[in-house]
Amino acid sequence: QVQLAASGGGSVQAGGSLRLSCITSGSVDTMSLFRQAPGAWREGVAAVRFDGSTTYADSVEDRFTISKDDAKNTLYLQMSSLKPEDTAMYYCAGARVVISQSYLLDADVYSLWGQGTQVTVSP
Repeated sequence: QVQLAASGGGSVQAGGSLRLSCITSGSVDTMSLFRQAPGAWREGVAAVRFDGSTTYADSVEDRFTISKDDAKNTLYLQMSSLKPEDTAMYYCAGARVVISQSYLLDADVYSLWGQGTQVTVSP
Protein backbone atom coordinates (compact mmCIF):
# COMPACT_ATOMS: atom_id res chain seq x y z
CA GLN A 1 0.00 0.00 0.00
CA VAL A 2 1.44 3.34 -1.06
CA GLN A 3 1.49 5.85 1.77
CA LEU A 4 1.40 9.63 1.51
CA ALA A 5 2.69 12.21 3.96
CA ALA A 6 2.01 15.91 3.72
CA SER A 7 4.07 18.63 5.33
CA GLY A 8 4.80 22.33 5.11
CA GLY A 9 1.70 23.83 6.65
CA GLY A 10 1.89 26.73 9.05
CA SER A 11 0.54 30.12 9.98
CA VAL A 12 1.06 33.16 7.78
CA GLN A 13 -0.46 36.56 7.27
CA ALA A 14 -2.61 37.37 4.28
CA GLY A 15 -0.50 37.92 1.21
CA GLY A 16 2.14 35.49 2.41
CA SER A 17 3.36 32.25 0.88
CA LEU A 18 3.78 28.63 1.89
CA ARG A 19 4.96 25.52 0.11
CA LEU A 20 3.34 22.20 0.89
CA SER A 21 5.06 18.92 0.13
CA CYS A 22 3.59 15.47 -0.20
CA ILE A 23 5.92 12.47 -0.24
CA THR A 24 4.73 9.08 -1.42
CA SER A 25 6.25 5.73 -0.59
CA GLY A 26 5.80 4.61 -4.19
CA SER A 27 4.82 5.89 -7.59
CA VAL A 28 1.31 7.03 -8.36
CA ASP A 29 -0.26 8.16 -11.61
CA THR A 30 -2.23 11.08 -10.28
CA MET A 31 -1.66 13.24 -7.26
CA SER A 32 -3.69 16.04 -5.83
CA LEU A 33 -4.27 18.25 -2.86
CA PHE A 34 -7.59 18.77 -1.17
CA ARG A 35 -8.53 21.02 1.70
CA GLN A 36 -11.23 21.09 4.31
CA ALA A 37 -12.17 23.96 6.54
CA PRO A 38 -14.19 23.39 9.72
CA GLY A 39 -17.82 22.82 8.84
CA ALA A 40 -17.13 22.75 5.10
CA TRP A 41 -16.95 20.06 2.45
CA ARG A 42 -13.62 18.73 1.30
CA GLU A 43 -12.56 20.78 -1.71
CA GLY A 44 -10.20 19.85 -4.49
CA VAL A 45 -7.42 22.42 -4.80
CA ALA A 46 -5.03 21.23 -7.47
CA ALA A 47 -3.95 18.04 -9.18
CA VAL A 48 -1.23 16.78 -11.48
CA ARG A 49 -1.28 13.73 -13.72
CA PHE A 50 1.57 11.41 -14.68
CA ASP A 51 2.04 13.39 -17.91
CA GLY A 52 2.44 16.67 -16.05
CA SER A 53 -0.94 18.08 -16.93
CA THR A 54 -2.47 20.08 -14.11
CA THR A 55 -5.77 21.45 -12.99
CA TYR A 56 -6.73 24.00 -10.36
CA ALA A 57 -9.79 25.07 -8.50
CA ASP A 58 -11.02 28.46 -9.67
CA SER A 59 -10.45 29.87 -6.19
CA VAL A 60 -6.69 29.25 -6.36
CA GLU A 61 -5.98 29.71 -10.06
CA ASP A 62 -3.07 32.12 -10.62
CA ARG A 63 -2.07 31.95 -6.94
CA PHE A 64 -1.12 28.30 -6.43
CA THR A 65 1.23 26.17 -8.49
CA ILE A 66 1.37 22.39 -8.31
CA SER A 67 4.41 20.44 -9.43
CA LYS A 68 6.04 17.07 -8.91
CA ASP A 69 9.44 15.53 -8.72
CA ASP A 70 9.14 11.95 -9.89
CA ALA A 71 12.67 11.07 -8.82
CA LYS A 72 11.77 12.03 -5.26
CA ASN A 73 8.16 10.80 -5.38
CA THR A 74 7.20 14.22 -4.11
CA LEU A 75 4.40 16.62 -4.91
CA TYR A 76 4.68 20.32 -4.22
CA LEU A 77 2.06 23.02 -3.90
CA GLN A 78 3.46 26.53 -3.94
CA MET A 79 0.85 28.83 -2.45
CA SER A 80 1.20 32.57 -2.91
CA SER A 81 -0.98 35.59 -2.17
CA LEU A 82 -2.66 33.60 0.55
CA LYS A 83 -6.04 34.73 1.80
CA PRO A 84 -7.85 34.01 5.08
CA GLU A 85 -10.30 31.84 3.13
CA ASP A 86 -7.40 29.52 2.27
CA THR A 87 -7.32 28.47 5.93
CA ALA A 88 -7.97 24.73 6.09
CA MET A 89 -6.48 21.34 6.67
CA TYR A 90 -4.76 20.32 3.45
CA TYR A 91 -4.61 16.66 2.41
CA CYS A 92 -2.69 14.97 -0.33
CA ALA A 93 -4.34 12.24 -2.34
CA GLY A 94 -3.15 9.80 -4.93
CA ALA A 95 -4.41 7.30 -7.43
CA ARG A 96 -2.56 4.49 -9.13
CA VAL A 97 -4.69 4.85 -12.23
CA VAL A 98 -4.94 7.51 -14.87
CA ILE A 99 -7.79 9.84 -14.08
CA SER A 100 -9.65 11.85 -16.66
CA GLN A 101 -8.93 15.57 -16.54
CA SER A 102 -12.59 16.20 -15.74
CA TYR A 103 -12.41 14.26 -12.49
CA LEU A 104 -9.05 15.36 -11.11
CA LEU A 105 -10.62 17.41 -8.32
CA ASP A 106 -13.22 14.79 -7.43
CA ALA A 107 -12.30 13.21 -4.07
CA ASP A 108 -14.19 10.01 -4.90
CA VAL A 109 -11.67 8.93 -7.52
CA TYR A 110 -8.73 8.83 -5.12
CA SER A 111 -7.95 5.73 -3.10
CA LEU A 112 -4.79 6.90 -1.36
CA TRP A 113 -4.91 9.62 1.27
CA GLY A 114 -2.33 11.12 3.56
CA GLN A 115 -2.70 12.87 6.87
CA GLY A 116 -3.40 16.57 6.72
CA THR A 117 -1.25 19.60 7.29
CA GLN A 118 -2.84 22.74 8.68
CA VAL A 119 -2.64 26.06 6.87
CA THR A 120 -3.82 29.13 8.76
CA VAL A 121 -3.92 32.55 7.12
CA SER A 122 -4.60 35.54 9.33
CA PRO A 123 -6.03 38.83 8.04
